[in-house]
Amino acid sequence: MKKKNIPIGRPSVLRHTNAQSILKLLRECGSCSRADLVRASGLSAPTVTNVVKDLLSNNLIEHLGEGESSGGRPPDMIRFKAERGCLLALEISAENISFLLTDLNGSELATHKFSLAKRRTTPEAICAYIAEELRVLFRKQKKTKEQLLAVVVGVPAITNVEAGNILSISTLEGWRSVPLRAMLTKITNCLVIVENDVNLAAQGEQYCGAAQQEKDFVLINIGTNVGAGIFLGGKIHHGSQWSAGEIAYLRLPSISRRQPTIHEFGELETVLTSSGILKSWYERNGKVLHGTKPNDRKMDAVGVLNLAKAGDDRAEKIIRQRAEIIADIVINLSLILNPGLILLSGEVGEHPVLIDFVRHQLDGSEFAVTKIGSGTPGNRAVLWGAISLALETLPSVLLPQPEM
Repeated sequence: MKKKNIPIGRPSVLRHTNAQSILKLLRECGSCSRADLVRASGLSAPTVTNVVKDLLSNNLIEHLGEGESSGGRPPDMIRFKAERGCLLALEISAENISFLLTDLNGSELATHKFSLAKRRTTPEAICAYIAEELRVLFRKQKKTKEQLLAVVVGVPAITNVEAGNILSISTLEGWRSVPLRAMLTKITNCLVIVENDVNLAAQGEQYCGAAQQEKDFVLINIGTNVGAGIFLGGKIHHGSQWSAGEIAYLRLPSISRRQPTIHEFGELETVLTSSGILKSWYERNGKVLHGTKPNDRKMDAVGVLNLAKAGDDRAEKIIRQRAEIIADIVINLSLILNPGLILLSGEVGEHPVLIDFVRHQLDGSEFAVTKIGSGTPGNRAVLWGAISLALETLPSVLLPQPEM
């Protein structure tokens, strides 16, 4: 029988495992004593003392001095140094690049939004903008480039998370088969994770939004694009080809019979999105997008939704048609995945009148369909989902696995 090398039990592996456990406890509690760590971890006092010594030498924790005494010698308090480094969340859309900088506990340090109006949006141009804006951001926050430990970026496209590559067409210029992780790693020289933006929005809802108590839920985003983030067992579900949740390509009766094509938009995006709703509004009113009266040009999808809420017959008909399609999608997802919650987000999806119409369409469904809710407003779910993902990977960055 061939001898196998089993790392479990090796001193270096045990020290690493113990260090990760202690560091996790310190990140969760803020500050505590060695005795607290012994009780919480179940490790021996000498083991905890050695781990604390190693973490101090790596500048990951610091002494705070003596704590309050309960009758005996005052305990020495220690804490995780969250200010030692920082994490960056990026959201790239057709309109903006959004930045969220936090410390290593996920506490917000700064936000910034860079407009892409009248600018090139090629991968090279986007990366150049990010590099310049980061220089300004770090200077304002008195941070160095070396303190940046992880970057998580959300993009409106199918992404191969393992390779860090953009696979599909997006609303950006020339974004096909783009090695975005490699490009951003050259700029940041740290861990970079590339993820679909709707997946990150779902992660954000689970981290600090409307799905904090859910391990199985679906976020359907309807705005500029259409997509879904699927959470199963508390984690993003990507599928075998990274396309889980690409509901814009669904084949629905009387709507879409075309075979899905990775370099073309799904047919549902011409119907459900903000531009699809606005197009129907102008067509129903005998107008086109160009050559309308000045007041008509101010109309947008939210305006149509607001008119439907106010009882406008023309707007109601348009929105009810969309609600029927969305209800079909909700039922299909519910029958296949049976999630505990389905959230609707985006400027179209989270509008109260659309959610009401969808709920009305679902009346009478006897099983599978559970709760229907709205995503957290504020358009920051993608960024906080990115920070959540960065926090999950942080232990491996702070304490790399020892070499076998």
